[in-house]
Amino acid sequence: MLQVADGALSQVTTLLNRAVTLATEASNGTVSSSQDTALNSEYQSILTEIGNIAGNTTYNGQAVFSANTLTIFMSDSSSTGTTQVAATLTALTAAALTLTGTKLDNAADAATALTAINTAIAAVALERGNLGAVSNQLSAATNVMNNQITNLTSAESGIMDANMGVETANLSKYSILQQTGIAALQQSNQMQQSILKLLQ
Repeated sequence: MLQVADGALSQVTTLLNRAVTLATEASNGTVSSSQDTALNSEYQSILTEIGNIAGNTTYNGQAVFSANTLTIFMSDSSSTGTTQVAATLTALTAAALTLTGTKLDNAADAATALTAINTAIAAVALERGNLGAVSNQLSAATNVMNNQITNLTSAESGIMDANMGVETANLSKYSILQQTGIAALQQSNQMQQSILKLLQ
């Protein structure tokens, strides 16, 4: 979902960059009124398309830019190995980007629109930055969980894959060594007691 939102915001940024070009051209005062009309027509189409992107971008049947908080739950299936990451996507409309009512009919209106467009570009960049931060957090949490799964699987495999013949031989070997050590210790204790009896 985050990648879908970022892709949509990338397209909005492209549209806003085109709007900057149009507003800059319209605000310099060197275009005729018919050219102003054409520039404004394209600008209004850009605003309409931003609204279309905001309204039609969906993921798994849900609107992406509905200003709801998306909570992503991750777990390694243990009671303590859970992670929740929340991402809030703001509404993406001309009104939310403070572009409602802006137009390029003349140089003064175009200069006002240019300021609003630059503010909208900054807002979209901030939203993309927030999405990137959440995406990085999810990647880090995923990497940690994958590492834990790999380590647990390796440990389980080490336990399950023990060579029974070798391990049985090792058990016998260490059992004999333990019995030999105990016998040697008993003999040592008996010798000390014999020496003490002789001295009495």
